[in-house]
Amino acid sequence: MLMNHTNQTEGDFFSCYSPSVVGYRYFAVLWGCAVTITGTVGNLMTVLAFALDPRLRTRFNVLIINLAVADLLYCTVLQPISVDSYLHLRWRTGQLWCSIFGLLLFLSNSVSIITLCLVAVSRYLLVAKRAVFDQVFSDRGLILLLISAWTLGLASFGPLWPVYVFVPQVCTCSFHRTRGRPYTTILLFFYFFVGLGCVGAFYLLIYRRVQIASKALLRYRFSRRSSRKKPASSAKGTDDSDAESGTVNTCSCEMSSQAEQAQNKDEISCETSSAKASNSVANKPPPDIVPTSTLSTPAPTTAASSSHSATSGDDGEFKRVTRMCFTVFLCFVFCFVPFLLLNIADKHNRAPQVLHMFCANLTWLNSCINPVLYAVMNRQFRQAYHMLLTRATAPFTRLWTRWQALRS
Repeated sequence: MLMNHTNQTEGDFFSCYSPSVVGYRYFAVLWGCAVTITGTVGNLMTVLAFALDPRLRTRFNVLIINLAVADLLYCTVLQPISVDSYLHLRWRTGQLWCSIFGLLLFLSNSVSIITLCLVAVSRYLLVAKRAVFDQVFSDRGLILLLISAWTLGLASFGPLWPVYVFVPQVCTCSFHRTRGRPYTTILLFFYFFVGLGCVGAFYLLIYRRVQIASKALLRYRFSRRSSRKKPASSAKGTDDSDAESGTVNTCSCEMSSQAEQAQNKDEISCETSSAKASNSVANKPPPDIVPTSTLSTPAPTTAASSSHSATSGDDGEFKRVTRMCFTVFLCFVFCFVPFLLLNIADKHNRAPQVLHMFCANLTWLNSCINPVLYAVMNRQFRQAYHMLLTRATAPFTRLWTRWQALRS
């Protein structure tokens, strides 16, 4: 996070006291405690669920775990220190830890942004170019991507070690606003604006894919209703109807087929295979995954049995995918853009300090909401969470049962 460096008294260099924020600090402390607890529990449960549930050990979920680790670093290690500084309106751990804090802060944020970009790219490749996804996000490719993400973050913000200072405007440590230029400006533009733009662009491409598949599904339903009105004795009409159904279903089932396989192999973000779609293909072979080019130039090569999978459940699945993707993007924008715009607009630190604090505190939300958006919306992760909570509360449940039995 970019911070504003203001003048400080010689006797209290690490103080952020101001009469205008004495009351606000209690809100910030409560907000910070909620983020610490929610983010630590949520990210830790995500990591444990991945480790304990074999169904969740997929290639795509590795990206989610990397995001959870970066957020866990912030919520567990850094957030409590921020809460302490807001509570006392003073940085109490000295300059060395201030520099360490600033480096870890930007390392966590940069890895989160890079991972979000990788998630967006993998989501797009999963629905558009599955062969490329299998090559880029292979086991070896994932290891290289994760190592590169952390290395790039450390290499980007490590050189700023001499300019990490306490920033009273937001009561935390960050790099000096002017001493690190123009390097800091380039970094912020690359990570926040280019990174944000890439995330939005890929989710927009996913949205367009979903829209194309939804239109194909509507055409299929219309052609199916029309074919039912034709006489069944017409052999030619039947052949044409089958070909048309297979052709259109090639488009409409692509997202469904890939999502069903990704649920077992590569997915976490988009919950797949609704009950209606599963029942409609019972006792029938699953439809083939059709190359993406069939969206623009469909060819009637799909098996006849695949036409049965285009049900209302598919349409609902498309909407869930779209809703999830845009929710991720909008939450990312909601957390970071207000703070970035304020720092750009208020170059001379004329805005109220409480406004700077509030926008900075808003960025805390990103570290605890990402696991919710990428994990809780998935059925298998919800089941894994339930299993973890059941195991954690089992001793207390047994004690409560015994105590109730002794009382009776």
